[in-house]
Amino acid sequence: MTIRLTSVNRRYGDGAGGVRALDDVSLTFPRGTFTAVMGPSGSGKSTLLQCAAGLDRPTSGSVRIGDTELTGLSERRLTLLRRERVGFVFQSYNLLPSLTAEQNVVLPLRLAGRRVSKARAREALRRVGLGDRARHRPDRLSGGQQQRVALARALITRPEVLFADEPTGALDTRTGHEVLSLLRELVDAEDRTIVMVTHDPVAASCADRVVFLVDGRVHGELTGPSAADVATRMTTLEAAPC
Repeated sequence: MTIRLTSVNRRYGDGAGGVRALDDVSLTFPRGTFTAVMGPSGSGKSTLLQCAAGLDRPTSGSVRIGDTELTGLSERRLTLLRRERVGFVFQSYNLLPSLTAEQNVVLPLRLAGRRVSKARAREALRRVGLGDRARHRPDRLSGGQQQRVALARALITRPEVLFADEPTGALDTRTGHEVLSLLRELVDAEDRTIVMVTHDPVAASCADRVVFLVDGRVHGELTGPSAADVATRMTTLEAAPC
């Protein structure tokens, strides 16, 4: 499913103290592609992700997921769209410590009043390499395993689009590579659309392209990037004069 942002602006606050987090951003994330979003601190990366996913509303402009225009939807219809067609993975795993991995995976669907079979939950965990950890609570799982539970939770609804905000930021190198490989497989084998915010050039190099933001504006992109190319571009952006 394609995501399209057209002339999107997002401003927080009014008057001289207001902050323009996104400034006339127009981007397309085609179906079946993996895009990384990078930029210096405060460049608007997370705001872009939140607006694209319908978690935040732009001050002006258009956001479309597939054929659906998000900006005019009611909160109820936005919630339904996110629940049925969109998945989310964040740096913080947001697992409930009193629940098992299996229970954490199915929790969003149960809260929505939907019944989920144990077999479906186990299959989601198996896909992320945790088929034997279904009954383990978060305190018995490593950080990487907890992130994979969070990924299984995002995948159990079979979303067409997956948004990831620093999904490897708290992981060691090996575990981070495992999570990135899973994301890459979702694109290559299942035609999912993934948009990932990251600060890591190695993580970004797993994507098909990297979009750079500076001060809320698109500042170029790289296609088929290497980690070295991404690191060089980021160094240039961060060294730019104010």
